[in-house]
Amino acid sequence: MPRIKAVIFDFIGTLTNVKNYTLERSKRKMYKAIGEAGFNVDFETFLKAYNQAHEKYRVLRYQKLVEVTNAVWISEALNSLGFKTSSEDTRVKMAVNAFFEDYLESLKVRRCAKKLLAKTAAEYRLGLVSNFTYAPVIYAALRKLDLNRFFNAVVVSEAVGWRKPHKKIFEKALKKLDVEASETVYVGDSPTEDIKGAKSLGMQTVFVASQFYSLKNLRESGQKPELTVRNLCELFKVFPNFIHSVYFTVDPFLFSENRLYLKRSSQRQHPCLPFYSNRAVSFRNQDIPDVCLKPRCNHPSFQNQQP
Repeated sequence: MPRIKAVIFDFIGTLTNVKNYTLERSKRKMYKAIGEAGFNVDFETFLKAYNQAHEKYRVLRYQKLVEVTNAVWISEALNSLGFKTSSEDTRVKMAVNAFFEDYLESLKVRRCAKKLLAKTAAEYRLGLVSNFTYAPVIYAALRKLDLNRFFNAVVVSEAVGWRKPHKKIFEKALKKLDVEASETVYVGDSPTEDIKGAKSLGMQTVFVASQFYSLKNLRESGQKPELTVRNLCELFKVFPNFIHSVYFTVDPFLFSENRLYLKRSSQRQHPCLPFYSNRAVSFRNQDIPDVCLKPRCNHPSFQNQQP
């Protein structure tokens, strides 16, 4: 198997959590911006037109995987009410900015994310691929959370025009990183958008459970990532060894409380693998020779710009 040269991460859910966010408040901020821009319409009338336009493009986005920015359906909602606007209208863009103010503030870095990125960036090219309808929010969040310094390439669906799991958005990231899919590990929390999408191009995949997707969601999806962890701290502990030498082919849910079941498949000596009681740390086995059930691991592998 080709040597791994790059690691690509999903953003929202995988590296960040959304805390204390309410969609209703964002809609009211957007409406206030529209009113201040001179569009005289009551909230309920605008909201009905907005929801109809949003649903129209939601179907397009999720069924055809074509990304559409918020300005398109805000403009369409206003036009349906007798105004004349376009998605490029400055007043509409101001409304989009107002809508995302609270969301940007709600994004918080997940525990162990920065040390995971720092360690990984020291050895590999790092990319980020995010499904988001307004790319400036992702760029601003990366700066605000001090994560932009880790990445060699950042690809957002709104800027590319395609959403995960469409191949084109992943291909854009691979091109920016100048690597092949077979030389890349992808880390994400969505069984369909991240794991299925990345695997379709031949990347090795890592599923990280999140506030949006659980281990149950992964199991129900039928997707089989090469590595499954509950959180980024667990990933930090096993990731170096996973990339360097370990590729497993065992069902990630075949674990008992204090056991890790792996198959012998080569004569090469393998480093011990940490296993944590009541935590899901799973792998796919292509070449590991036997099983290590030690509760701790002292193997050296585990010691310690886009806008």
